Amino acid sequence: MTTVTLQSLFGGIQFFAYLVLSAHAERTWCSSSWSNGGGLFAALGVGRRPTLIRRRVDLHPITQDPLVRVEGLSKVFRSGEGDLVLFENLSFQVERGTMLAIVGQSGSGKSTLLHILGALDRPSKGAVYCANSQVNTLSENDAAEFRNREIGYVWQFHYLLPEFTALENVAMPLLARGQELTAAQQEAARWLQQVGLEARAQHRSGELSGGEQQRLALARALITRPRLLLADEPTGDLDGRTAEIVFELIARLHREHQLTSLIATHNLDFARRCHRVLRLDRGRMEEIMPATLPASG
Repeated sequence: MTTVTLQSLFGGIQFFAYLVLSAHAERTWCSSSWSNGGGLFAALGVGRRPTLIRRRVDLHPITQDPLVRVEGLSKVFRSGEGDLVLFENLSFQVERGTMLAIVGQSGSGKSTLLHILGALDRPSKGAVYCANSQVNTLSENDAAEFRNREIGYVWQFHYLLPEFTALENVAMPLLARGQELTAAQQEAARWLQQVGLEARAQHRSGELSGGEQQRLALARALITRPRLLLADEPTGDLDGRTAEIVFELIARLHREHQLTSLIATHNLDFARRCHRVLRLDRGRMEEIMPATLPASG
């Protein structure tokens, strides 16, 4: 996803946030993957009202034991000068409750893979099964609903709305579902407490430190109680001490809320502390034992 795309998306998020808050008193129902970043408005069509998914089993139910299963996945970018094969024929599965690190050099496809798993992008070939859905076959509306119900997404940049308080930013995914304002704010307050930011509830994002902003983004991603957390370099913009605090928070919330977590990272120390590690290298994927990763000095 390019910087231009994300900037345009962020502008749309700001506009949508105002619509949600202003329309909430009228109980306007809408569907969005707001808490999960990219592709947030796939379910919003001009002049139509998408249907909310009330139960997880409503979306293309399939039978599977792992939460995530990937089969023969390829991603090719077309250009006038030829095709760029980012990765090809990836197959793996992730059991429920696993914390899995994805490592590899910049440009190896880690972010693109997470986007595909989170229904933000489509593969060129192959299939993705996640949380009772074949993700790569979902319509735009169903993909947005799937993200809102099943996926929590945290990026390297927090993408918080600067016009809103910490409490309002965290509550926004529930308001996008049509939840009553007071209940959404109460749940947001509980999540602020879980990430240690209850004293910052009325502060705007620009008044928070980088670590606090990322903790706030994590609370926003998890307030919908997703099954799957996708984290794309969540500590990449943080100094060492703050990165450690954020990673420990992710690990604690992973345990306490029985999440399945996929974390793309360059930090091999953090990867060593995950249950499993997959490495993307020159379009191929291999599993490596966490203990074999080099430790920092």
